[in-house]
Amino acid sequence: MYIINNRKILITKCVCFNHHVLFICIFVRYTKFTHLIMTIAVDFDGTIVEHEYPAIGKPIPFAIETLLHLQRDGHKLIMWTVRRGSMLQDAVDYCAAQGLYFYAENENYRGETIERQEYSRKLKADLFIDDRNLGGLPDWGVIYDAVTEMANGGDVLHIMAGKSERPAPKKKKWGLF
Repeated sequence: MYIINNRKILITKCVCFNHHVLFICIFVRYTKFTHLIMTIAVDFDGTIVEHEYPAIGKPIPFAIETLLHLQRDGHKLIMWTVRRGSMLQDAVDYCAAQGLYFYAENENYRGETIERQEYSRKLKADLFIDDRNLGGLPDWGVIYDAVTEMANGGDVLHIMAGKSERPAPKKKKWGLF
């Protein structure tokens, strides 16, 4: 199977002709990729573990498992935290002990801070997961569903809002009671 222009192409037969391989496509199947691979920046304190800064807090349920699942889906994860130096290394080591390895920490790619004397702390991420979001940190199951929906080009709003519709106004009763 080959990938050309974001389409899978299945070549079912090849023939040798004068020491050159000639591919004959008897059956070609085209499938458009709809899954977007995203770069996701993830905070550490309050998002992966409870706030105990500068110490490492207790793990937040399902945080590591969800992030590992997002990695298996092909997304790149960047740890984006206020931690620096040995405190950053402690956070990286904590996640590595859980089997979670990040694409980079506090930079767009490993070595960015070494390559450039002046670099921006602003990450080029498609999505940020942080407990300081407006509305706080949703449940990790909701986060996974929202990222998956976003990667598939769907509308994330209905997942993030859940059943938070405005309550219907009460009808006024007419009469004495």
